Amino acid sequence: MDAFFSLISASDLAIAFGIALLAGTVKGMVGFALPMILVSGLSLFIAPELALAGLILPTLVTNWMQALRQGGGAAFASLKRFRLFLLAGLVFLLLSAQMVRVLPQQVMFLAIGGPVTLFVLLQLMGVPLTLAKPTPRVEVMVGAFAGLIGGISGVWGPPTVAYLTALGTEKSEQIRVQGVIYGMGAFALLFAHIGSGVMRPATLPFSILLIVPAVLGMWIGGMLHDRIDQRVFKQATLIVLLLAGLNLLRRGLML
Repeated sequence: MDAFFSLISASDLAIAFGIALLAGTVKGMVGFALPMILVSGLSLFIAPELALAGLILPTLVTNWMQALRQGGGAAFASLKRFRLFLLAGLVFLLLSAQMVRVLPQQVMFLAIGGPVTLFVLLQLMGVPLTLAKPTPRVEVMVGAFAGLIGGISGVWGPPTVAYLTALGTEKSEQIRVQGVIYGMGAFALLFAHIGSGVMRPATLPFSILLIVPAVLGMWIGGMLHDRIDQRVFKQATLIVLLLAGLNLLRRGLML
Protein backbone atom coordinates (compact mmCIF):
# COMPACT_ATOMS: atom_id res chain seq x y z
CA MET A 1 0.00 0.00 0.00
CA ASP A 2 2.96 2.33 0.50
CA ALA A 3 3.59 2.16 -3.23
CA PHE A 4 -0.07 3.00 -3.84
CA PHE A 5 -0.11 6.10 -1.60
CA SER A 6 3.08 7.30 -3.25
CA LEU A 7 0.98 7.63 -6.43
CA ILE A 8 -2.10 9.38 -4.95
CA SER A 9 -2.91 11.29 -1.75
CA ALA A 10 -5.91 10.65 0.49
CA SER A 11 -7.55 13.94 -0.57
CA ASP A 12 -7.10 13.13 -4.25
CA LEU A 13 -8.57 9.68 -3.61
CA ALA A 14 -11.70 11.29 -2.13
CA ILE A 15 -12.07 13.47 -5.24
CA ALA A 16 -11.60 10.37 -7.40
CA PHE A 17 -14.48 8.69 -5.52
CA GLY A 18 -16.74 11.64 -6.36
CA ILE A 19 -15.80 11.47 -10.04
CA ALA A 20 -16.45 7.71 -10.10
CA LEU A 21 -19.89 8.25 -8.53
CA LEU A 22 -20.78 10.80 -11.22
CA ALA A 23 -19.42 8.54 -13.97
CA GLY A 24 -21.44 5.58 -12.71
CA THR A 25 -24.63 7.66 -12.54
CA VAL A 26 -24.29 8.85 -16.13
CA LYS A 27 -23.52 5.32 -17.30
CA GLY A 28 -26.49 3.90 -15.45
CA MET A 29 -28.78 6.38 -17.19
CA VAL A 30 -27.51 6.30 -20.81
CA GLY A 31 -25.30 3.19 -20.87
CA PHE A 32 -21.87 4.70 -21.53
CA ALA A 33 -19.39 7.49 -20.71
CA LEU A 34 -17.96 6.02 -17.49
CA PRO A 35 -14.42 5.63 -18.94
CA MET A 36 -14.63 9.06 -20.60
CA ILE A 37 -15.66 10.83 -17.39
CA LEU A 38 -13.19 8.91 -15.24
CA VAL A 39 -10.13 9.31 -17.44
CA SER A 40 -10.91 12.98 -18.18
CA GLY A 41 -11.64 13.89 -14.58
CA LEU A 42 -8.85 11.89 -12.98
CA SER A 43 -6.24 13.09 -15.47
CA LEU A 44 -6.73 16.64 -14.18
CA PHE A 45 -4.89 15.84 -10.93
CA ILE A 46 -3.18 12.44 -11.25
CA ALA A 47 -0.89 10.86 -13.84
CA PRO A 48 -2.74 9.75 -17.01
CA GLU A 49 -1.34 6.23 -16.63
CA LEU A 50 -2.81 5.93 -13.12
CA ALA A 51 -6.13 7.33 -14.39
CA LEU A 52 -6.18 4.68 -17.11
CA ALA A 53 -5.43 1.94 -14.58
CA GLY A 54 -8.14 3.29 -12.26
CA LEU A 55 -10.95 3.00 -14.78
CA ILE A 56 -10.25 -0.62 -15.82
CA LEU A 57 -11.95 -2.60 -13.02
CA PRO A 58 -14.93 -0.22 -12.49
CA THR A 59 -15.50 -0.41 -16.25
CA LEU A 60 -15.36 -4.20 -16.18
CA VAL A 61 -17.78 -4.58 -13.24
CA THR A 62 -20.34 -1.95 -14.31
CA ASN A 63 -20.48 -3.18 -17.89
CA TRP A 64 -21.34 -6.70 -16.87
CA MET A 65 -23.94 -5.39 -14.45
CA GLN A 66 -25.42 -3.52 -17.40
CA ALA A 67 -25.15 -6.46 -19.82
CA LEU A 68 -26.91 -8.89 -17.46
CA ARG A 69 -29.70 -6.56 -16.30
CA GLN A 70 -32.27 -8.41 -18.48
CA GLY A 71 -30.71 -11.83 -17.89
CA GLY A 72 -28.05 -14.04 -19.46
CA GLY A 73 -30.20 -15.12 -22.42
CA ALA A 74 -30.72 -11.57 -23.64
CA ALA A 75 -27.03 -10.79 -23.17
CA PHE A 76 -26.05 -13.87 -25.20
CA ALA A 77 -28.43 -12.85 -28.00
CA SER A 78 -26.75 -9.42 -28.15
CA LEU A 79 -23.32 -11.08 -28.14
CA LYS A 80 -24.33 -13.23 -31.10
CA ARG A 81 -25.88 -10.34 -33.03
CA PHE A 82 -22.82 -8.08 -32.74
CA ARG A 83 -20.13 -10.77 -32.92
CA LEU A 84 -18.32 -9.16 -35.88
CA PHE A 85 -18.18 -5.81 -34.09
CA LEU A 86 -16.81 -7.49 -30.97
CA LEU A 87 -14.20 -9.55 -32.79
CA ALA A 88 -12.84 -6.59 -34.75
CA GLY A 89 -12.84 -4.43 -31.64
CA LEU A 90 -11.03 -7.07 -29.60
CA VAL A 91 -8.24 -7.51 -32.14
CA PHE A 92 -7.60 -3.79 -32.55
CA LEU A 93 -7.88 -3.08 -28.83
CA LEU A 94 -5.21 -5.66 -28.03
CA LEU A 95 -2.93 -4.30 -30.74
CA SER A 96 -3.33 -0.62 -29.86
CA ALA A 97 -2.98 -1.15 -26.09
CA GLN A 98 0.64 -2.14 -26.60
CA MET A 99 1.30 1.29 -28.14
CA VAL A 100 -0.16 3.28 -25.23
CA ARG A 101 3.28 4.41 -23.99
CA VAL A 102 4.77 5.32 -27.36
CA LEU A 103 1.96 6.55 -29.64
CA PRO A 104 0.83 10.20 -29.30
CA GLN A 105 -2.81 10.19 -28.26
CA GLN A 106 -3.67 13.62 -29.69
CA VAL A 107 -4.08 12.36 -33.26
CA MET A 108 -6.40 9.56 -32.16
CA PHE A 109 -8.52 11.89 -30.04
CA LEU A 110 -8.96 14.28 -32.96
CA ALA A 111 -9.68 11.46 -35.39
CA ILE A 112 -12.58 10.17 -33.31
CA GLY A 113 -13.76 13.40 -31.67
CA GLY A 114 -14.34 15.17 -34.99
CA PRO A 115 -16.65 12.59 -36.64
CA VAL A 116 -18.54 11.89 -33.40
CA THR A 117 -19.19 15.60 -32.78
CA LEU A 118 -20.32 16.10 -36.37
CA PHE A 119 -22.64 13.08 -36.17
CA VAL A 120 -24.31 14.35 -33.00
CA LEU A 121 -24.71 17.92 -34.23
CA LEU A 122 -26.40 16.68 -37.39
CA GLN A 123 -28.72 14.46 -35.33
CA LEU A 124 -29.62 17.32 -32.99
CA MET A 125 -30.36 19.56 -36.01
CA GLY A 126 -32.73 16.94 -37.38
CA VAL A 127 -30.55 15.69 -40.24
CA PRO A 128 -31.26 11.92 -40.48
CA LEU A 129 -28.18 9.72 -40.34
CA THR A 130 -29.50 6.19 -40.05
CA LEU A 131 -28.56 2.66 -40.99
CA ALA A 132 -31.59 0.58 -41.93
CA LYS A 133 -29.51 -2.61 -41.88
CA PRO A 134 -25.85 -2.88 -40.89
CA THR A 135 -23.51 -4.59 -43.34
CA PRO A 136 -20.68 -6.83 -42.15
CA ARG A 137 -18.12 -4.40 -43.60
CA VAL A 138 -19.54 -1.41 -41.71
CA GLU A 139 -19.79 -3.40 -38.48
CA VAL A 140 -16.18 -4.55 -38.73
CA MET A 141 -14.94 -1.04 -39.57
CA VAL A 142 -16.74 0.60 -36.65
CA GLY A 143 -15.67 -2.18 -34.28
CA ALA A 144 -12.04 -1.87 -35.37
CA PHE A 145 -12.11 1.89 -34.92
CA ALA A 146 -13.68 1.61 -31.45
CA GLY A 147 -11.07 -0.98 -30.42
CA LEU A 148 -8.22 1.12 -31.76
CA ILE A 149 -9.11 4.20 -29.72
CA GLY A 150 -10.10 2.09 -26.72
CA GLY A 151 -6.75 0.37 -26.38
CA ILE A 152 -4.89 3.67 -26.44
CA SER A 153 -7.14 5.79 -24.24
CA GLY A 154 -9.51 3.42 -22.40
CA VAL A 155 -12.42 5.25 -24.09
CA TRP A 156 -14.22 3.26 -26.79
CA GLY A 157 -17.81 4.31 -26.19
CA PRO A 158 -18.46 7.19 -28.64
CA PRO A 159 -18.15 5.28 -31.95
CA THR A 160 -20.15 2.39 -30.50
CA VAL A 161 -22.96 4.67 -29.30
CA ALA A 162 -23.01 6.58 -32.59
CA TYR A 163 -23.36 3.27 -34.44
CA LEU A 164 -26.18 1.98 -32.22
CA THR A 165 -27.97 5.34 -32.39
CA ALA A 166 -27.77 5.31 -36.19
CA LEU A 167 -29.39 1.86 -36.12
CA GLY A 168 -32.29 3.28 -34.09
CA THR A 169 -31.77 0.74 -31.31
CA GLU A 170 -34.52 0.60 -28.64
CA LYS A 171 -33.32 2.04 -25.32
CA SER A 172 -33.34 -1.14 -23.21
CA GLU A 173 -31.67 -3.12 -25.97
CA GLN A 174 -29.12 -0.35 -26.54
CA ILE A 175 -28.19 -0.33 -22.85
CA ARG A 176 -27.80 -4.13 -22.89
CA VAL A 177 -25.84 -4.22 -26.16
CA GLN A 178 -23.51 -1.50 -24.93
CA GLY A 179 -22.95 -3.47 -21.74
CA VAL A 180 -22.08 -6.64 -23.69
CA ILE A 181 -19.79 -4.84 -26.13
CA TYR A 182 -18.06 -2.79 -23.46
CA GLY A 183 -17.90 -5.75 -21.08
CA MET A 184 -16.01 -7.85 -23.61
CA GLY A 185 -13.80 -4.88 -24.37
CA ALA A 186 -13.16 -4.33 -20.66
CA PHE A 187 -11.86 -7.89 -20.28
CA ALA A 188 -9.56 -7.31 -23.23
CA LEU A 189 -8.46 -3.95 -21.79
CA LEU A 190 -7.60 -5.55 -18.44
CA PHE A 191 -5.40 -8.24 -19.95
CA ALA A 192 -3.89 -5.86 -22.49
CA HIS A 193 -2.78 -3.46 -19.77
CA ILE A 194 -1.48 -6.21 -17.53
CA GLY A 195 0.79 -6.84 -20.50
CA SER A 196 1.56 -3.15 -21.06
CA GLY A 197 2.43 -2.61 -17.38
CA VAL A 198 -0.30 -0.01 -16.75
CA MET A 199 -2.14 -2.45 -14.45
CA ARG A 200 0.37 -3.62 -11.84
CA PRO A 201 0.49 -4.16 -8.05
CA ALA A 202 0.99 -0.44 -7.32
CA THR A 203 -2.03 0.68 -9.39
CA LEU A 204 -4.38 -2.26 -8.75
CA PRO A 205 -5.71 -0.99 -5.35
CA PHE A 206 -6.84 2.28 -6.95
CA SER A 207 -8.87 0.44 -9.56
CA ILE A 208 -10.41 -1.84 -6.92
CA LEU A 209 -11.42 1.07 -4.67
CA LEU A 210 -13.17 2.92 -7.50
CA ILE A 211 -15.54 -0.03 -8.05
CA VAL A 212 -17.66 0.96 -5.01
CA PRO A 213 -18.66 4.52 -6.03
CA ALA A 214 -19.04 3.45 -9.67
CA VAL A 215 -21.51 0.68 -8.73
CA LEU A 216 -23.44 3.04 -6.45
CA GLY A 217 -23.69 5.51 -9.33
CA MET A 218 -24.93 2.74 -11.64
CA TRP A 219 -27.78 2.04 -9.21
CA ILE A 220 -28.77 5.73 -9.13
CA GLY A 221 -28.51 6.06 -12.90
CA GLY A 222 -30.50 2.87 -13.48
CA MET A 223 -33.45 4.32 -11.56
CA LEU A 224 -33.29 7.47 -13.70
CA HIS A 225 -33.13 5.35 -16.89
CA ASP A 226 -36.33 3.50 -15.95
CA ARG A 227 -38.21 6.80 -15.60
CA ILE A 228 -37.46 8.23 -19.08
CA ASP A 229 -39.05 7.35 -22.44
CA GLN A 230 -37.32 6.52 -25.76
CA ARG A 231 -37.31 10.12 -27.06
CA VAL A 232 -35.81 11.53 -23.86
CA PHE A 233 -33.31 8.67 -23.77
CA LYS A 234 -32.14 9.46 -27.31
CA GLN A 235 -31.79 13.16 -26.52
CA ALA A 236 -29.87 12.41 -23.32
CA THR A 237 -27.64 9.99 -25.20
CA LEU A 238 -26.89 12.55 -27.91
CA ILE A 239 -26.08 15.24 -25.35
CA VAL A 240 -23.67 12.98 -23.46
CA LEU A 241 -22.20 11.84 -26.78
CA LEU A 242 -21.71 15.48 -27.83
CA LEU A 243 -19.87 16.18 -24.58
CA ALA A 244 -17.74 13.10 -25.23
CA GLY A 245 -16.87 14.26 -28.74
CA LEU A 246 -16.04 17.79 -27.60
CA ASN A 247 -13.93 16.42 -24.76
CA LEU A 248 -11.97 14.25 -27.18
CA LEU A 249 -11.38 17.29 -29.40
CA ARG A 250 -10.22 19.26 -26.38
CA ARG A 251 -7.78 16.54 -25.39
CA GLY A 252 -6.56 16.25 -28.97
CA LEU A 253 -5.87 19.99 -29.19
CA MET A 254 -4.05 20.21 -25.84
CA LEU A 255 -0.31 20.59 -26.25
